[in-house]
Amino acid sequence: MDKRMRLDKGQIEVVDDDMADVLKKKTPAERISIADNLWTSAHDMLMSLIGKVHPEWDIEQIKKEVARRLSHETA
Repeated sequence: MDKRMRLDKGQIEVVDDDMADVLKKKTPAERISIADNLWTSAHDMLMSLIGKVHPEWDIEQIKKEVARRLSHETA
């Protein structure tokens, strides 16, 4: 197994060289927009997943759990 692909808590994510080249060509505003879109997508997917896993929860409970997960359980 390629050591760059390991999935553990000690792993540091490294951007692929090709992706780094693409990102270098983006303006700071474009990179922020990409990050915002990724965050929004993660938030929306978690809202949907948690709502399906816990149909008995109200929207405030779901939002609280999403916030907890997105803040690395520091919320």
